[in-house]
Amino acid sequence: MSLSSTVTVTVPATTANIGPGFDCLGAALTIYNQFQFAQLRTNTEQQVDITVEGLEADRVNRDESNLAYQAFVKLYEHLGQTPPPVEINIQLGVPLARGLGSSATAIVGGLVGANAFAGSPLSAAEVMQLAIAMEGHPDNVVPALVGGCRLAATTSEGKWEICEIPWHSDIVPVVAIPNFELSTAEARRVLPSDYSRADAIFNTAHLGLLVRALETGNGKWLRAALQDRIHQPYRQTLIPGYNAVQDTAIAAGAYGLVISGAGPTLLALTSSQEAANVEAAIANTWIEQGVTPLVKALKIDSTGATTKEA
Repeated sequence: MSLSSTVTVTVPATTANIGPGFDCLGAALTIYNQFQFAQLRTNTEQQVDITVEGLEADRVNRDESNLAYQAFVKLYEHLGQTPPPVEINIQLGVPLARGLGSSATAIVGGLVGANAFAGSPLSAAEVMQLAIAMEGHPDNVVPALVGGCRLAATTSEGKWEICEIPWHSDIVPVVAIPNFELSTAEARRVLPSDYSRADAIFNTAHLGLLVRALETGNGKWLRAALQDRIHQPYRQTLIPGYNAVQDTAIAAGAYGLVISGAGPTLLALTSSQEAANVEAAIANTWIEQGVTPLVKALKIDSTGATTKEA
Protein backbone atom coordinates (compact mmCIF):
# COMPACT_ATOMS: atom_id res chain seq x y z
CA MET A 1 0.00 0.00 0.00
CA SER A 2 1.23 3.49 -0.80
CA LEU A 3 1.71 5.71 2.22
CA SER A 4 -0.26 8.42 0.42
CA SER A 5 -3.40 6.33 0.93
CA THR A 6 -6.01 7.03 3.58
CA VAL A 7 -7.26 4.25 5.82
CA THR A 8 -10.50 4.67 7.78
CA VAL A 9 -11.29 2.12 10.50
CA THR A 10 -14.73 2.00 12.11
CA VAL A 11 -14.87 0.12 15.43
CA PRO A 12 -17.96 -0.80 17.49
CA ALA A 13 -18.48 -0.23 21.19
CA THR A 14 -18.61 -3.33 23.34
CA THR A 15 -20.28 -4.56 26.48
CA ALA A 16 -18.16 -6.93 28.54
CA ASN A 17 -18.89 -9.55 31.20
CA ILE A 18 -22.71 -9.69 30.65
CA GLY A 19 -23.16 -10.83 34.23
CA PRO A 20 -21.20 -14.01 35.01
CA GLY A 21 -18.75 -13.81 32.06
CA PHE A 22 -16.16 -11.74 33.94
CA ASP A 23 -13.11 -10.90 31.79
CA CYS A 24 -13.95 -13.56 29.20
CA LEU A 25 -17.27 -12.67 27.51
CA GLY A 26 -18.21 -9.62 25.48
CA ALA A 27 -20.43 -8.42 22.66
CA ALA A 28 -20.14 -5.69 20.03
CA LEU A 29 -22.83 -2.99 19.98
CA THR A 30 -24.11 -0.60 17.32
CA ILE A 31 -22.30 2.55 18.54
CA TYR A 32 -19.02 3.42 16.84
CA ASN A 33 -15.72 5.28 16.92
CA GLN A 34 -13.95 6.04 13.66
CA PHE A 35 -10.21 6.41 13.12
CA GLN A 36 -8.77 7.82 9.90
CA PHE A 37 -5.06 7.48 9.12
CA ALA A 38 -3.18 9.36 6.40
CA GLN A 39 0.43 10.16 5.61
CA LEU A 40 1.58 13.21 7.56
CA ARG A 41 2.59 15.80 5.01
CA THR A 42 5.04 18.01 6.84
CA ASN A 43 8.70 18.91 6.62
CA THR A 44 9.14 18.93 10.40
CA GLU A 45 10.24 16.01 12.55
CA GLN A 46 6.69 15.66 13.89
CA GLN A 47 5.59 12.01 13.98
CA VAL A 48 1.88 12.39 14.57
CA ASP A 49 -0.84 15.01 14.13
CA ILE A 50 -4.12 14.09 15.82
CA THR A 51 -7.52 15.74 15.53
CA VAL A 52 -10.54 14.61 17.51
CA GLU A 53 -14.22 15.37 16.96
CA GLY A 54 -17.43 14.23 18.62
CA LEU A 55 -18.34 13.22 22.17
CA GLU A 56 -15.96 14.60 24.81
CA ALA A 57 -13.33 15.28 22.12
CA ASP A 58 -11.54 17.81 24.32
CA ARG A 59 -10.59 15.04 26.77
CA VAL A 60 -8.68 12.88 24.28
CA ASN A 61 -4.88 13.19 24.12
CA ARG A 62 -3.53 14.60 20.88
CA ASP A 63 0.14 13.69 21.33
CA GLU A 64 2.14 10.47 21.22
CA SER A 65 0.38 9.23 24.39
CA ASN A 66 -2.87 8.83 22.42
CA LEU A 67 -3.91 5.18 22.71
CA ALA A 68 -4.81 4.77 19.03
CA TYR A 69 -1.38 6.10 18.07
CA GLN A 70 0.32 3.84 20.64
CA ALA A 71 -1.44 0.87 19.03
CA PHE A 72 -0.40 2.11 15.57
CA VAL A 73 3.23 2.21 16.72
CA LYS A 74 2.92 -1.17 18.48
CA LEU A 75 2.07 -2.94 15.24
CA TYR A 76 5.04 -1.44 13.42
CA GLU A 77 7.30 -2.41 16.33
CA HIS A 78 5.93 -5.95 16.05
CA LEU A 79 6.89 -5.91 12.37
CA GLY A 80 10.35 -4.59 13.22
CA GLN A 81 9.68 -1.43 11.23
CA THR A 82 9.73 2.29 11.95
CA PRO A 83 6.18 3.75 11.92
CA PRO A 84 5.65 6.44 9.28
CA PRO A 85 4.63 9.98 10.26
CA VAL A 86 0.85 9.91 10.35
CA GLU A 87 -2.21 12.13 10.60
CA ILE A 88 -5.01 10.63 12.70
CA ASN A 89 -8.56 11.97 12.74
CA ILE A 90 -10.79 10.46 15.41
CA GLN A 91 -14.59 10.69 15.32
CA LEU A 92 -15.99 9.77 18.73
CA GLY A 93 -19.37 8.14 19.17
CA VAL A 94 -18.57 5.90 22.15
CA PRO A 95 -18.65 7.66 25.56
CA LEU A 96 -15.38 7.67 27.49
CA ALA A 97 -14.88 5.78 30.78
CA ARG A 98 -18.43 4.45 30.83
CA GLY A 99 -17.93 0.68 30.44
CA LEU A 100 -18.53 0.55 26.67
CA GLY A 101 -15.02 -0.34 25.54
CA SER A 102 -13.80 3.07 24.38
CA SER A 103 -10.16 2.09 25.03
CA ALA A 104 -10.68 -1.15 23.11
CA THR A 105 -11.89 0.81 20.08
CA ALA A 106 -8.68 2.87 20.18
CA ILE A 107 -6.47 -0.21 20.43
CA VAL A 108 -8.30 -2.04 17.66
CA GLY A 109 -8.51 1.10 15.50
CA GLY A 110 -4.80 1.77 15.81
CA LEU A 111 -3.72 -1.82 15.15
CA VAL A 112 -6.08 -2.38 12.23
CA GLY A 113 -5.20 0.99 10.73
CA ALA A 114 -1.47 0.34 10.99
CA ASN A 115 -1.85 -3.14 9.51
CA ALA A 116 -3.74 -1.75 6.50
CA PHE A 117 -1.26 1.12 6.19
CA ALA A 118 1.62 -1.37 6.15
CA GLY A 119 0.02 -3.49 3.41
CA SER A 120 -1.83 -5.97 5.70
CA PRO A 121 1.13 -8.22 6.63
CA LEU A 122 -0.64 -9.62 9.71
CA SER A 123 -3.68 -11.89 9.77
CA ALA A 124 -6.77 -11.01 11.80
CA ALA A 125 -5.71 -13.63 14.36
CA GLU A 126 -2.29 -12.02 14.75
CA VAL A 127 -3.84 -8.55 15.15
CA MET A 128 -6.17 -10.03 17.77
CA GLN A 129 -3.24 -11.39 19.80
CA LEU A 130 -1.61 -7.94 19.79
CA ALA A 131 -4.90 -6.32 20.84
CA ILE A 132 -5.39 -8.71 23.76
CA ALA A 133 -1.78 -8.15 24.88
CA MET A 134 -2.28 -4.37 24.86
CA GLU A 135 -5.65 -4.43 26.66
CA GLY A 136 -4.67 -7.15 29.13
CA HIS A 137 -7.85 -9.21 28.68
CA PRO A 138 -9.97 -10.23 25.68
CA ASP A 139 -13.56 -9.38 26.59
CA ASN A 140 -13.70 -5.97 24.85
CA VAL A 141 -11.04 -6.05 22.14
CA VAL A 142 -12.13 -9.38 20.62
CA PRO A 143 -15.75 -8.42 19.81
CA ALA A 144 -14.57 -4.92 18.84
CA LEU A 145 -12.31 -6.55 16.26
CA VAL A 146 -14.49 -9.37 14.94
CA GLY A 147 -18.04 -8.45 16.04
CA GLY A 148 -20.77 -10.54 17.60
CA CYS A 149 -20.75 -12.05 21.07
CA ARG A 150 -17.47 -13.82 21.85
CA LEU A 151 -16.14 -16.06 24.60
CA ALA A 152 -12.36 -16.22 25.01
CA ALA A 153 -10.37 -18.97 26.74
CA THR A 154 -6.73 -20.04 26.73
CA THR A 155 -5.30 -23.35 25.55
CA SER A 156 -2.86 -25.39 27.65
CA GLU A 157 -0.08 -23.58 25.72
CA GLY A 158 -1.47 -20.20 26.77
CA LYS A 159 -2.84 -19.24 23.36
CA TRP A 160 -6.30 -17.75 22.95
CA GLU A 161 -9.25 -19.69 21.58
CA ILE A 162 -12.17 -17.50 20.55
CA CYS A 163 -15.68 -18.95 20.43
CA GLU A 164 -18.64 -17.21 18.84
CA ILE A 165 -21.74 -17.22 21.06
CA PRO A 166 -24.93 -17.05 18.96
CA TRP A 167 -27.19 -14.20 20.08
CA HIS A 168 -30.92 -14.74 19.54
CA SER A 169 -32.48 -12.06 17.37
CA ASP A 170 -35.25 -11.29 19.88
CA ILE A 171 -32.86 -10.43 22.73
CA VAL A 172 -32.44 -6.65 22.72
CA PRO A 173 -29.52 -4.98 24.54
CA VAL A 174 -30.62 -1.74 26.18
CA VAL A 175 -27.77 0.44 27.46
CA ALA A 176 -28.21 3.12 30.10
CA ILE A 177 -25.24 5.50 30.01
CA PRO A 178 -25.12 7.82 33.05
CA ASN A 179 -23.68 11.32 33.24
CA PHE A 180 -20.82 10.25 35.51
CA GLU A 181 -17.72 8.12 35.02
CA LEU A 182 -16.18 5.13 36.72
CA SER A 183 -12.58 4.20 35.94
CA THR A 184 -11.69 0.56 35.34
CA ALA A 185 -8.94 0.87 37.95
CA GLU A 186 -11.42 2.04 40.58
CA ALA A 187 -13.87 -0.70 39.61
CA ARG A 188 -11.14 -3.34 40.02
CA ARG A 189 -9.98 -2.01 43.38
CA VAL A 190 -13.26 -2.96 45.03
CA LEU A 191 -12.98 -6.61 43.99
CA PRO A 192 -11.76 -9.20 46.52
CA SER A 193 -8.48 -11.02 45.87
CA ASP A 194 -9.97 -14.46 46.63
CA TYR A 195 -13.32 -16.16 46.09
CA SER A 196 -14.97 -19.16 47.68
CA ARG A 197 -15.47 -22.48 45.94
CA ALA A 198 -19.23 -21.86 46.14
CA ASP A 199 -18.90 -18.57 44.26
CA ALA A 200 -16.69 -20.17 41.59
CA ILE A 201 -19.22 -22.97 41.07
CA PHE A 202 -22.08 -20.47 41.00
CA ASN A 203 -20.48 -18.42 38.22
CA THR A 204 -19.45 -21.48 36.21
CA ALA A 205 -23.03 -22.75 36.23
CA HIS A 206 -24.53 -19.39 35.38
CA LEU A 207 -22.10 -18.67 32.54
CA GLY A 208 -22.98 -22.04 31.01
CA LEU A 209 -26.66 -21.22 31.32
CA LEU A 210 -26.12 -17.74 29.86
CA VAL A 211 -24.51 -19.16 26.73
CA ARG A 212 -27.54 -21.39 26.11
CA ALA A 213 -29.99 -18.63 27.00
CA LEU A 214 -28.43 -16.17 24.54
CA GLU A 215 -28.52 -18.78 21.79
CA THR A 216 -32.12 -19.92 22.36
CA GLY A 217 -33.74 -16.70 23.56
CA ASN A 218 -35.15 -18.60 26.55
CA GLY A 219 -36.29 -15.82 28.89
CA LYS A 220 -36.58 -18.06 31.94
CA TRP A 221 -32.96 -19.13 31.53
CA LEU A 222 -31.81 -15.55 30.96
CA ARG A 223 -33.47 -14.34 34.16
CA ALA A 224 -31.45 -16.88 36.13
CA ALA A 225 -28.25 -16.71 34.07
CA LEU A 226 -27.48 -13.01 34.47
CA GLN A 227 -26.65 -13.45 38.17
CA ASP A 228 -23.01 -13.08 39.21
CA ARG A 229 -20.93 -13.33 42.38
CA ILE A 230 -17.50 -12.31 41.09
CA HIS A 231 -17.76 -8.59 40.32
CA GLN A 232 -21.29 -7.17 40.36
CA PRO A 233 -22.05 -7.37 44.11
CA TYR A 234 -18.94 -5.24 44.73
CA ARG A 235 -19.15 -2.82 41.81
CA GLN A 236 -22.83 -1.99 42.13
CA THR A 237 -22.02 -0.10 45.34
CA LEU A 238 -20.12 2.40 43.14
CA ILE A 239 -23.19 3.12 40.98
CA PRO A 240 -25.85 5.37 42.57
CA GLY A 241 -29.39 4.05 42.18
CA TYR A 242 -28.29 0.64 40.90
CA ASN A 243 -30.80 -1.40 42.88
CA ALA A 244 -33.71 0.89 42.04
CA VAL A 245 -32.89 0.82 38.33
CA GLN A 246 -32.50 -2.96 38.37
CA ASP A 247 -35.85 -3.49 40.11
CA THR A 248 -37.64 -1.10 37.76
CA ALA A 249 -36.11 -2.61 34.62
CA ILE A 250 -37.19 -6.12 35.62
CA ALA A 251 -40.68 -4.90 36.57
CA ALA A 252 -40.94 -3.30 33.11
CA GLY A 253 -40.15 -6.58 31.39
CA ALA A 254 -36.36 -6.92 31.26
CA TYR A 255 -34.91 -10.40 31.77
CA GLY A 256 -32.25 -8.80 33.93
CA LEU A 257 -29.90 -5.88 34.35
CA VAL A 258 -26.10 -6.04 34.65
CA ILE A 259 -23.12 -3.71 34.73
CA SER A 260 -21.57 -3.14 31.30
CA GLY A 261 -17.87 -3.84 31.62
CA ALA A 262 -16.49 -2.02 34.63
CA GLY A 263 -19.47 0.35 34.60
CA PRO A 264 -21.09 2.70 35.24
CA THR A 265 -23.19 2.00 32.12
CA LEU A 266 -25.90 -0.55 32.83
CA LEU A 267 -27.08 -3.17 30.35
CA ALA A 268 -30.59 -4.58 30.36
CA LEU A 269 -31.51 -7.56 28.21
CA THR A 270 -35.12 -7.68 27.11
CA SER A 271 -37.41 -8.83 24.32
CA SER A 272 -38.15 -6.63 21.33
CA GLN A 273 -41.74 -6.28 22.58
CA GLU A 274 -40.68 -4.87 25.96
CA ALA A 275 -37.66 -2.79 24.85
CA ALA A 276 -39.48 0.56 24.76
CA ASN A 277 -41.02 -0.02 28.21
CA VAL A 278 -37.65 -0.98 29.65
CA GLU A 279 -35.97 2.09 28.12
CA ALA A 280 -38.54 4.45 29.64
CA ALA A 281 -38.53 2.76 33.03
CA ILE A 282 -34.74 2.90 33.38
CA ALA A 283 -34.55 6.54 32.29
CA ASN A 284 -37.32 7.68 34.64
CA THR A 285 -36.00 5.76 37.63
CA TRP A 286 -32.42 6.97 37.27
CA ILE A 287 -33.61 10.56 36.87
CA GLU A 288 -35.54 10.12 40.14
CA GLN A 289 -32.24 9.03 41.71
CA GLY A 290 -30.55 12.25 40.56
CA VAL A 291 -28.73 10.70 37.59
CA THR A 292 -29.21 11.90 34.01
CA PRO A 293 -28.83 8.90 31.67
CA LEU A 294 -28.81 8.34 27.93
CA VAL A 295 -30.85 5.17 27.41
CA LYS A 296 -30.77 3.38 24.03
CA ALA A 297 -32.03 0.09 22.65
CA LEU A 298 -29.22 -1.16 20.42
CA LYS A 299 -28.38 -4.22 18.33
CA ILE A 300 -25.46 -6.60 18.29
CA ASP A 301 -22.89 -5.56 15.70
CA SER A 302 -22.00 -8.70 13.76
CA THR A 303 -19.13 -7.26 11.71
CA GLY A 304 -16.62 -5.75 14.11
CA ALA A 305 -13.92 -3.40 12.86
CA THR A 306 -14.29 -2.42 9.20
CA THR A 307 -11.63 -0.82 7.01
CA LYS A 308 -12.04 1.53 4.07
CA GLU A 309 -9.06 2.52 1.96
CA ALA A 310 -8.94 5.48 -0.40
